[in-house]
Amino acid sequence: MTVPHPRPGIVDAHHHVWQLSVRDQDWITGPELAPLRRDFTLADLAPEARAAGVSATVLVQTITVPEETPEFLELAADNDLVAGVVGWTDLTAPDVADSLAWLRAGLGGEYLVGIRHQVQGEPDPRWLVRPDVLRGLTAVAEAGLVYDLVVKPHQLRAAAEAAARLPQLTCVLDHAGKPPIVSGDSAPWAEEVRWFAALPNTVCKLSGLVTEADWGTWTVEDLKPYTDTVLDAFGPERVMFGSDWPVCRLAASYGHVVDTAQKLTAWLTPSERHEVFAGTAERTYGLTFTGLPGPLQEAPCA
Repeated sequence: MTVPHPRPGIVDAHHHVWQLSVRDQDWITGPELAPLRRDFTLADLAPEARAAGVSATVLVQTITVPEETPEFLELAADNDLVAGVVGWTDLTAPDVADSLAWLRAGLGGEYLVGIRHQVQGEPDPRWLVRPDVLRGLTAVAEAGLVYDLVVKPHQLRAAAEAAARLPQLTCVLDHAGKPPIVSGDSAPWAEEVRWFAALPNTVCKLSGLVTEADWGTWTVEDLKPYTDTVLDAFGPERVMFGSDWPVCRLAASYGHVVDTAQKLTAWLTPSERHEVFAGTAERTYGLTFTGLPGPLQEAPCA
């Protein structure tokens, strides 16, 4: 169980940090991603988060190296903003259970709430249902951890198959499965998302959508068909907000992302909006908060 934090108004269930002097982010290449080729730290995020009404976050892995997760756990232990960490370990290794136990036993290990792998970069669209991967996912479930899925639409069917084979594992779909927002088309993404959502052990993040849209011209209305599909398929009690900061900065400021999410969910009831902006993340990741919930603060338009 994670360390108790004061109960937030908004939980940001998905963001990253990195320091290039500590470890290169080799995925940041080309002129389009150049704005990300600098350090992004919790000290950078904190004032933006507080201004948007966010007082608790989940820090998510960025690259597939074993050193990153212990560093993130130490950051969480030393910072009152981070309530949980989704880290990385090699799911295909025969000693994955031991690796998870080692992470849990280290400094900040109580903040480990989940594991993620960059499945979107795997050439095999059925990587998730390989026997060695399923064995690793079983170890994740047995450790009481959640599995975050970063996949592209063509990998969603395998994600659903893996979730169906492991009903004891909670599977969280990052970035709503990366819908094709630029094209304006929802097929076959919508059908695959509904297959995934039909399984009771699945959850979805409203995160990363602004960077799946046209960075310079997107509007709330461009995103609405996709967020409506997610909310209809999963229900608000299985949907959680995430900023995907600092990657979101390619298309929008932190405040703009929070404000956009609030506009996209404005039609929900107050209790349903609380689920999206705090309750789902709290239950899914086992985050521990104290006190009464704060009001859902409206983010400034940006």
